[in-house]
Amino acid sequence: MRLWHQSLIELLPRQQLLGQHREITALRGLGWGRKHATVDYVFRHSPYKLFQFHILVMDEMSSRGYHPDPDWRDPLYRGQRCKSYDQLKAVRLTSPIYPEHTTAYLEECLENLRNKGIIIHLSDPDVQ
Repeated sequence: MRLWHQSLIELLPRQQLLGQHREITALRGLGWGRKHATVDYVFRHSPYKLFQFHILVMDEMSSRGYHPDPDWRDPLYRGQRCKSYDQLKAVRLTSPIYPEHTTAYLEECLENLRNKGIIIHLSDPDVQ
């Protein structure tokens, strides 16, 4: 399980983008707080940050013609098998959403993709 670096979302191939959506729905639901070395940093932040990240993923999915369940656009929603939050305080949107999404993390993600045979060229100087 991994959250791809935020700047890669719009560049991910179909399989990785849809996989990212599945992983985020798992984390927002019953997976919240369950230890996993790659995504433990997510649990140090409000679940609202994961919701913000999920919006990025769903917006990209929508731009490609996919139709993620609109229920996931509710920050309180946690899936069909998990009780919704009664309340969840909104947090300010930061860029990147997760401070752990550093240049080093971007390189780690790119290497992970290369190991899967996926080469992404970052030609946009704003991608960091």
